[in-house]
Amino acid sequence: MSETPRSSGLGVWFGRLVAAIFLGGQVIVHLLSLKIHPRNTLDQMAVVGPGSLLIALLTATTVGMVFTIQVSREFLSLGAGNAVGGVLAIALSRELAPVLTAVVVAGRVGSAFAAEIGTMRVTEQIDALYILRTDPIDYLVIPRAIACCIMLPILTILSIVTGMAGGVLIATNLYGISQNVFLDSAKNFLDVWDLCSAAIKGVFFGALIAVIGCSWGLTTTGGAKGVGKSTTAAVVTALLAIFISNFFLSWLMFQGTGGAILQGG
Repeated sequence: MSETPRSSGLGVWFGRLVAAIFLGGQVIVHLLSLKIHPRNTLDQMAVVGPGSLLIALLTATTVGMVFTIQVSREFLSLGAGNAVGGVLAIALSRELAPVLTAVVVAGRVGSAFAAEIGTMRVTEQIDALYILRTDPIDYLVIPRAIACCIMLPILTILSIVTGMAGGVLIATNLYGISQNVFLDSAKNFLDVWDLCSAAIKGVFFGALIAVIGCSWGLTTTGGAKGVGKSTTAAVVTALLAIFISNFFLSWLMFQGTGGAILQGG
């Protein structure tokens, strides 16, 4: 009995996922041996960071504005308007900014990694690197992994700032909440660990995006059609990995009862 296309496709996906896990281990080993191409790394940092800056900040700003609309109308009815800024700051730093920034980068950069390296695979440029005694992991994967792990935390922190700016704009102009009250609330609610957790999540999500995008590119087969399939599968897999790992990271980082509201009060 022949396999159905769905079961066959799922098996291929699991096989490529295992390959991505092994690639992640190889990346760690190569990083420990300090085999880094500075020029390639700087080029990829420019692609991941400045190249994704505008869309990431625009996303964070609109999310901050929408969140403030939803929270302000409910909190004002409860007489807790002075807590709006703090709640937005906690939501952005702990969850919204890291996850949404990672989603933006996965869609923009992760897909590019898979498409570029997949095209190199099907056009036998990867084989040419082996002939030239150049390890594709050192030359292609490591620079992208370093770029994502460095630039994603920076984008995340900037997203928190712009998200708060969008929240201030809505709170002051639509709901009459004083800018000083809004920002004081954010300062009282936020803890240093909240910003540290956002940066840690950024590093972890950046590693996932780079490894999955590169792995799906390296395992591409089937010509131009295969490149398209690898690109789509890489983005979907990266998004799933981000959401699932975010649950476990949040569970590890924020166990027990919180005290932000009590401190803010």
